[in-house]
Amino acid sequence: MTKYTVLPVDTAVLKELRVADDAGRPCAPYNATSVDAGSPLRCCLRPITPGERIALVSYAPLRRWAAAGGADPGAYDEQGPVFIHADDCGGFTPGETYPLARPGALRTVRRYDAQGRIAGGRLLEIPADTTAGFDAAFDEAFDDPDVVLVHVRAVEYGCFHFEVRRPSAEEQQPRYHAE
Repeated sequence: MTKYTVLPVDTAVLKELRVADDAGRPCAPYNATSVDAGSPLRCCLRPITPGERIALVSYAPLRRWAAAGGADPGAYDEQGPVFIHADDCGGFTPGETYPLARPGALRTVRRYDAQGRIAGGRLLEIPADTTAGFDAAFDEAFDDPDVVLVHVRAVEYGCFHFEVRRPSAEEQQPRYHAE
């Protein structure tokens, strides 16, 4: 079971992106081909399969997070390409492991402070035990009390995969099960 809650692109944001993306361009859906296969979908956090109706849109995750909380990321605000389903897909269903975690793949675990400024990061080569690898990277990130948000990004293209936020005090408490 994963220690941290993974956040895909929010469903309300997906509705907006399916009309116009964060660069102001209209959504242009198409049927996925074998070239698209395996690329990550940010709505449901799984790989694309050929034939699905998808769209490649520009997305600004930090900008949207900052706007919701009154932060000002300044020059750290950025947008980049992400694939989404062109129609509602039901979203992400959390599982036992982190999504889009292929052992050997390289990811950047980028940390942000409360103002949306980069507060460090690290390269993660996803190990065979993907859950332990991500848990350790997120533990390390949140060991810094100034870190409130982490973005996982692909190294090859720099694109956003998913977000993890600092667990609330309640989530950090040990959980005991009655026997």
